[in-house]
Amino acid sequence: MAVAPAERLNFPVSDAELERRWRGLRAAMAEAGIDVLVTQNNNDHMGGYVKYLTDLSATNGYPVSVVFPRDDLMTLVRQGPFGGIDEPISGNGIYRGIKQVLHTPSFATASYCFQYDSELLLRALKAYAKARIGLVCTYQFGHAHVEHLKAALPQASFIEATDIVDRFRAVKSAEELDMIRRTAALQDKAIKAAFDAIEPGMRESDVAAVARFTAEKLGSEQGIYLCCSAPAETPLRLGQRHFQNRRLKKGDQYILLVETNGPGGQYTEIGRTCVLGKVPSRLADEFAFTLEARRHVLAAIRPGVRADDVFASYCDFMRRNGRPEEKRLFAHNQGCDMVERPLIRQDETMSFAAGMNLAIHPSYVNKGVMSWICDNYILGEDGTLERIHAFPEVIVER
Repeated sequence: MAVAPAERLNFPVSDAELERRWRGLRAAMAEAGIDVLVTQNNNDHMGGYVKYLTDLSATNGYPVSVVFPRDDLMTLVRQGPFGGIDEPISGNGIYRGIKQVLHTPSFATASYCFQYDSELLLRALKAYAKARIGLVCTYQFGHAHVEHLKAALPQASFIEATDIVDRFRAVKSAEELDMIRRTAALQDKAIKAAFDAIEPGMRESDVAAVARFTAEKLGSEQGIYLCCSAPAETPLRLGQRHFQNRRLKKGDQYILLVETNGPGGQYTEIGRTCVLGKVPSRLADEFAFTLEARRHVLAAIRPGVRADDVFASYCDFMRRNGRPEEKRLFAHNQGCDMVERPLIRQDETMSFAAGMNLAIHPSYVNKGVMSWICDNYILGEDGTLERIHAFPEVIVER
């Protein structure tokens, strides 16, 4: 007996949740006068629009495009054989809300391949040659694709529709919030396993590998595991796998960020410091201030408050307390993308709303001491922020 395709799915989103997303976005499209949305992603770290619409991930640099009409089922363009086409039957469990899947063996490393994806997109957009087409996150599109579509559809009007989608998906449903909490719980176990295993002589990457193994065993599909080590109370910065080859020594400070997805492709992130020995006093004092700085941020966040105002308040707090102002991104929303709007920084225009999943991770170096912490919070209707990671807010000693 053949294996049912849906049996292969890892933590699928429910039909009801997908239908909620489709209804909400189509209502927003109608209000904006948009006939069809088009989006394209090629990874599932920060390529979550495809995942959000279809519960299918774009991965490994392969472009996946979605044509999402206001009054029809979707078309998917993805990797596969020349001329390949699937017309999924209703209730198939995988291609939900999709009427056709068009295939092409396209590779970004062979630049001429862009035309194959574009021609399949044009086939799906044939009925919209004079319509209003919303492009979702053109930052994610290949430049050649957008140029080709606009040249081939001169009577259509193209608009950037990203804000419409972002404002809708920024607020999570009850099902999404449940999946987000389960992702945070998965990460708590992953970082605990890593710190339980850590010891002098291990490479930095060995410790991160323990976290990865634990997270993937519990159902995570994708994410990053950043870490770094150095003698305690000396500056250090999180690094990718290429920079994780140092061997740990007694007395070292080791920092680890587990930023992975979980059920439904939902992201959260947790970051902590571990010391191989006793925590030095200056590091302990700085960490206490880091917690105070985060409490300042949490007190400022409320539904309806602008994200850039919170950022200004945070920078003022840091400046008044002799710490460096933030020049990177220290807090943001999360969902099917590792980083979603609103971003808490000076150029964000969105405001906070109940149901957002906020990662808050102040990180800085003060007088040679690096201090940080990272957890996720869900913003409630009453303005309360629920910390959904259960791992203690401490520097771990080993």
